[in-house]
Amino acid sequence: MRRRTVIGALLGALALPLATTGCSTADDDRAGIVVTTNILGDITQRIAGDQAEVTVLMGAGTDPHSFGISARQAAGIESAALLVYNGLGLEEGVLRHVEAAAGSGTPTLEVGAEIDPLPYTSDAMAGEPDPHFWTDPQRVATATERIADRIIEDVPGVDADRIRENSAAYLAEVGELDAWMTDEFASLPAERRALVTNHHVFGYLADRYGFTVIGAVIPSGTTLASPSASDLESLAGAIREAGVPAIFVEAQQPDRLAQVLAEETGLQVDVVPLFSESLSAPGEGAETYLDLMRSNTRAIVAGLR
Repeated sequence: MRRRTVIGALLGALALPLATTGCSTADDDRAGIVVTTNILGDITQRIAGDQAEVTVLMGAGTDPHSFGISARQAAGIESAALLVYNGLGLEEGVLRHVEAAAGSGTPTLEVGAEIDPLPYTSDAMAGEPDPHFWTDPQRVATATERIADRIIEDVPGVDADRIRENSAAYLAEVGELDAWMTDEFASLPAERRALVTNHHVFGYLADRYGFTVIGAVIPSGTTLASPSASDLESLAGAIREAGVPAIFVEAQQPDRLAQVLAEETGLQVDVVPLFSESLSAPGEGAETYLDLMRSNTRAIVAGLR
């Protein structure tokens, strides 16, 4: 019995270092790019092209605030050559996995921190950084450059010239998008450039194109918060005062609160769906970042006109 006990102890001691070192991934074993949100995933895929495999964690219609990853996805993060995430608090259910991956040596890029983030300017989150930077194409251009640089730096085997070519081509399309949006919004007079949304998600668009954010149904930058009766009453009064003709809501989220708010104003206020935080499924009109922004621009102009 004693011999077996000694042998068991030795085997246990030998297995311990193996179990410990098995939690990390050697740099030579890392492969591919993992991206958290599908909006950043689309952008990253355009930059990477055929040079690297890109895995996107969030499918179409996913709320990034409430999304949680599986054990398999968590393992994929830790073995990636590069992990691209939005950051600034957007992926609330994924952050601990991102931190764990970074701690195990996975190269990470928090894109939101690289694009001169704006602070929220009202309600409970005033002063905190706003993560919804993609509603400003100019910041997406900056994000494109940062992602391209990190792919070249961190992903083994890529052709740097091809990555730069892909990035330049995509930057040209983003520039065209920005110019088109500027022209479309120019059709709205100043008194019609007032936004009410389901939660605070269009601060960057407002800053870029000269809109005023009147308020949000959920007075927060996250969909996980809840409004009070006094919040809705106060916002209804602001809508009446500004004469806002439309409330814009996430197309893939329930709009019951927005409908209640519209009725509370006593005015003819439309509830207009937008694709704000996720790409759509095929055939729904927002399958790529560029499509999403065009769809939203048309909807905003039609709703406010």
